[in-house]
Amino acid sequence: MNISQNTKKALNDQIVLEANASNSYLAMASWCENAGYCGAANFFYSQSDEERTHMLKFVHYLNDIGGSATIPATKSPANSFKSLESIIRAALNNEQLVTKAIYSIVEIAQKEKDHSTHTFLDWFVNEQVEEEKKFETILQKFELIGRDKIAIHEIDKILGSMASKN
Repeated sequence: MNISQNTKKALNDQIVLEANASNSYLAMASWCENAGYCGAANFFYSQSDEERTHMLKFVHYLNDIGGSATIPATKSPANSFKSLESIIRAALNNEQLVTKAIYSIVEIAQKEKDHSTHTFLDWFVNEQVEEEKKFETILQKFELIGRDKIAIHEIDKILGSMASKN
């Protein structure tokens, strides 16, 4: 299959974003574990695995269509955070960045009439709707339940229950 250099670059750039997201979530999980937020740690370990799986989907797709995936070095993620809420906000910001990048690749595929890449990306478009909604919903918990120690404990338990659903 013939893939344009523009599409190949965009897909390889997405591999970088997914790898960085996986490492960011891994750092968040580690921070949560050290802070005693076991539920949140499990949730973010699952998120890290999920982002690595997304990265692999892009790698396999590029290789399958003859585009040759490039495995990137990753940037060092933040390792210290102010609070559990700040981590959720950072995660939402990350998902919004990924969504924007996915939409950009969709636009490239549409412009180039690259139907296979466009179809491949459909799953990611839907996934990003779910990901953003997930983090927005978690942030709502801070407004609904509160930010005192008992509320944070409850949010940690909620996150733990979400870990197995990722």
